[in-house]
Amino acid sequence: MMETQIYNQKGKSVGKLTVPESVFNIPWNGDLVHQVVTAMQANARTPVAHTKFRGEVSGGGKKPWRQKGTGRARHGSSRSPIWKGGGITHGPRNDKSYEQKINKKMRTKALYTVLSEKLRRGQILFLEELTLKNIKTKDASQVLNDLSKVSGFEKMFGTKKKNVYLTIPAKNETLKKSFANLPNIEVDEVRNINPVDLLSYKYVIISQPTESFSFLIGKSEKRVEKK
Repeated sequence: MMETQIYNQKGKSVGKLTVPESVFNIPWNGDLVHQVVTAMQANARTPVAHTKFRGEVSGGGKKPWRQKGTGRARHGSSRSPIWKGGGITHGPRNDKSYEQKINKKMRTKALYTVLSEKLRRGQILFLEELTLKNIKTKDASQVLNDLSKVSGFEKMFGTKKKNVYLTIPAKNETLKKSFANLPNIEVDEVRNINPVDLLSYKYVIISQPTESFSFLIGKSEKRVEKK
């Protein structure tokens, strides 16, 4: 059984929280995490740069000069890659697919691995509940300021660098819009949590952890049921 502190939005400890070992007590596996993160980044990639092959460049249909007798090297088209204005050899293409296959079992295991490592390093803060009455950046900033008083999370507030990833159990426009103008925090639903985002931010805040645990454990159970 693993226990950790749980806090209110004022940054005060309100007791102990039992966290599931199947999610937060997984040994570090750098090879797995690297493979999953690399695949996810590749799958999210949208090719933009595009060059033309020699057959796609306009012009160049006529042979520049006759084959023999000129003393110059033979050429068949001015659109050859070795000519200025010609086609490009092995250039970037927007029709290239960078997609990599990765199964759900590996993705789930990588997620648990990163969460476990974050918890071991003291970079996950569990929040009993997070509520704001109105859409106000000032109120959201105050919450973040209060939470930064928790030991180990002092550098969470007062920086422009994105270093806080806050998960909420369900869609909440009030929270989303209130934190939107704060440059160092990203608010997202727990169902969207993934290894890439977790590794992109130093600190992770999990609001209403009981509901979040149900979702996280469910990812593994769904995989077992499908088998």
